[in-house]
Amino acid sequence: MTALDEIKSRIDIVELVSESGVKLRKSGRSYTGFCPFHDNKHTPAFVVWPELGAWRCYGACNEGGDAFKYVMKKEGLDFKEALKKLAARAGVQLPEYKPEAPQIREAYDHLRALLEDALLYYRQRLLQNKAVLDYLHQKRGLTDATIETFGLGYAPQGYDNLLQYFTPKGYSQQNLIDAGLLTVRENEQRAYDKFRHRIMIPIRDENGRMAGFGARIVDPNDIPKFLNSPDTAIFTKGRILYGLDRARKAIRAADQAVIVEGYLDVIALHQAGYENVVSPMGTALTEDQLRLLKRSTRRIVLALDPDAAGQKAILRGLDAARSAMDREGERGFDARGLLRSEARLQADLRVASLPDGLDPDEVVARDKDEWRRVIENSKPVVTHVMETLAAQRDLNDPKIKDEIVAQVLPLIEDLPSPLERDTYRQALSRMLRVDERALMTAQPAPRPVKRAPRAAPQTRRSDSAPLAAANPNLIIESYALNVLLQKPHFLYSIDKNLEAFGLSALAVEDFEYTDHQLLFGVIRQALEQDANDYQRFVMENLPQTLETVAQDWLAQPVALDPLEDKQVEEVTARLMDLRRKRAMSNVTQMRFLQEEEQQQGGENLKKYQRQAAELMKLLNALDRAKQNIINRH
Repeated sequence: MTALDEIKSRIDIVELVSESGVKLRKSGRSYTGFCPFHDNKHTPAFVVWPELGAWRCYGACNEGGDAFKYVMKKEGLDFKEALKKLAARAGVQLPEYKPEAPQIREAYDHLRALLEDALLYYRQRLLQNKAVLDYLHQKRGLTDATIETFGLGYAPQGYDNLLQYFTPKGYSQQNLIDAGLLTVRENEQRAYDKFRHRIMIPIRDENGRMAGFGARIVDPNDIPKFLNSPDTAIFTKGRILYGLDRARKAIRAADQAVIVEGYLDVIALHQAGYENVVSPMGTALTEDQLRLLKRSTRRIVLALDPDAAGQKAILRGLDAARSAMDREGERGFDARGLLRSEARLQADLRVASLPDGLDPDEVVARDKDEWRRVIENSKPVVTHVMETLAAQRDLNDPKIKDEIVAQVLPLIEDLPSPLERDTYRQALSRMLRVDERALMTAQPAPRPVKRAPRAAPQTRRSDSAPLAAANPNLIIESYALNVLLQKPHFLYSIDKNLEAFGLSALAVEDFEYTDHQLLFGVIRQALEQDANDYQRFVMENLPQTLETVAQDWLAQPVALDPLEDKQVEEVTARLMDLRRKRAMSNVTQMRFLQEEEQQQGGENLKKYQRQAAELMKLLNALDRAKQNIINRH
């Protein structure tokens, strides 16, 4: 048992929640009360399941989780802090982590002190250079207050300025190399200033500690345009976001982070009052950087430069764009990589296209309010890719349609939610004016086939082809049951979702295959019997013919979503799709019965008409429920 498991086993979540001021009332196997995270004193929509150690709000906040999540949300702690708090409460000794060796910590502090001194050095050189100051004032529109706030400076021309300045202050040549301020060419012994005749921009980590510098050219003929400190013991470009130390509070307040490409764009936007803006420092956006942002928000907007490279960058990773976007050092937004990161991190990633060929600082200089509108009009990554590929193309040309479909469908199939996949396929079919069924034929093998358990269909397939390929209902049922085997409490949430939509709870009749009906019956029975070891109860009460199936599913589980409510919605939506298919089939049969009854005198016609009306009512309810779930995304 891990420390986390031991803590969970020792914490009484009912007691934990009650101590925070929530009055809970026992209701069967669960406890209910008013949610402490939003104002609502009319409906007790907050539910706690002691046997699962879980809680859930079915009201406005629509959140849930375990004891850790509750303490984090209630007390505003991060996971590490919540872990320490609950470990102390449970009397669990957490593993000791080896502290940083004093000499290593001292070396890091020494590097940061050197960088702080370098900031002052570059700052003094800027104040002595009127031409560069005029450029920042007049061309970039920065005020003296902004220049001072962000610590902008200037690295003068020359190769040994830093050695001459810092050696008398007690810093060695190796110190300057370790800090990334000096560089040594291969096969050369002499060290020289890395930054020369450039505007210097201090880079701090998320905690505000100096880590390195970014440098922009003054002479337009110099290359490269931007230059960063090399990776050092305290600076790794892919793990730092420029401006995050100043933007973090604003990001939390706005519940949104905006990513732009340039340092000076960040500075200009902060000066204009848009302080939730950061930059990945001219490199491809990394998942580590997204994780930094996720601590403050899950809503992230990419504001791309409007030039051709900037617009195409979002397409990097697509077959048609890969060869064109392979220039070293170019900043890239890998569309497929972004979607995978979005799925893993449960973030909402969008793209904002800038107007009239303007950079972000130019947009805000022209009209401060225009920047707000640009961000408000940002679009999901897939939508941006679709529109970028279709821009100024002849969409009546079948070959162009085929080319766009070939590039966009793989992106759509990378999406984790079947609801999103359905929505984007519909949007693509409307944009290209083609039948959606043609897209279904053109697309790669459906994602569920890759994730579906393989054991269930083994008793029902021929040597030539698996039943899963012939009947998608089997895939959906297998997926839903596999999820329920891993997360039994999902069944409570699924029933609650169905009830909220005016639909009946999940039942054995929702499954087509006899094996699946038997398995679901045992799952439902396990919950009703208050089984202590849920999976053991299921295995002991399954018919012998199904034991191998369940064991195989437990050995090869489907991927679970970190945000449980999203996966609950996904399973609910898939099961509602099955209900709709069955209802449509029954409607068709009912029409035949009515026609036959009319020919034979109509004795049972009214009964069939009532049944048909009930089926249509069910279809309408299912459609409304599906649309409701889609709108949440």
